[in-house]
Amino acid sequence: MTSVLFNAFSFLQKKLKAQNIPCVNAVLDLEDGQCVKDLLDGLGIAPQEIEGVFVNGKIAPLDTLLHDGDRIGALPPGTPGPYRLLLGLVSSPNKESDEKPDSIK
Repeated sequence: MTSVLFNAFSFLQKKLKAQNIPCVNAVLDLEDGQCVKDLLDGLGIAPQEIEGVFVNGKIAPLDTLLHDGDRIGALPPGTPGPYRLLLGLVSSPNKESDEKPDSIK
């Protein structure tokens, strides 16, 4: 059994709270060998509802294997903040494209 600490942000938090799903400093128990996508699927969060996922403070792909004690943060698209550019969630304003990096797809 693997336990992780999960936090949803912005619109995702509102969605999960409306369904009485813990989403702020929530300790979630998972089967061993699950990845971020498995966690999100279990919470009813579709990949298109995610702009970025943090695992232990670093942006991570959805296929990242989770380990006991990991800290997970889920960020929906359109959440304002300058950190989106710094973390690579969006391209520089000087670039024509605003696509997600391959690690998020």
